[in-house]
Amino acid sequence: MKNFLRLFLLCIPLLFLTSCFDILDKVNVKADGTGEYTIILNASKSKTRLASISKMETINGKKVPKKADIENKINEAAKIFKGTPGISNVKTSMDFDNYIIKLSCNFKKIENINAGLEKLKAQNILGKMIPTQIYSQNLEKKTLTRNKVNTFKTDYEKMGKADKEVFNDARYTSIMQFESTVKSQTNNAYVLSPNKKALKLEADILDLIFQKKQMQNTILFQ
Repeated sequence: MKNFLRLFLLCIPLLFLTSCFDILDKVNVKADGTGEYTIILNASKSKTRLASISKMETINGKKVPKKADIENKINEAAKIFKGTPGISNVKTSMDFDNYIIKLSCNFKKIENINAGLEKLKAQNILGKMIPTQIYSQNLEKKTLTRNKVNTFKTDYEKMGKADKEVFNDARYTSIMQFESTVKSQTNNAYVLSPNKKALKLEADILDLIFQKKQMQNTILFQ
């Protein structure tokens, strides 16, 4: 998403003060195109370090956000998603003991998620480089596409050493679950479940930045 350096992180800079964080991006799509979208930001592996950092005013020249700042940002994102046509049942949860943040919603069609992310970008909740046109679906042709994302190696290389280190151990997981059975896909980096109704991609975020792993995939259903 256009800058996988900040993949779906909803501008929560506290999570960028440690390299041990995981991102789970999950969609569950029914045969009629409706479904549920979930994003989970998990920095529990670094909770001791983050607990110490949260007591500081600045680190590496950056202001350390307080709990209230993060809550306000998440609540603002949820409000914007709720106002997006086709999106409903928006829920958020924030576990500040383990540093796990979750946002989920239902959609009438998967492109509603793209529209919601566009709104977040317009309100400066998402960074300018974060992509928004992530998914597309053609019910008539029985296809769902995870759209191509450009490389942002140049942006990464312009970052300072401390900022680069944030991504050293960061991980990204994409899970796509379906009501229909998968007939084929164009990216075999996604592991197909035994029942052929789910796909999973796991990658180091650095591998996505340098495009050692591609996220683009077109799924054809039976």
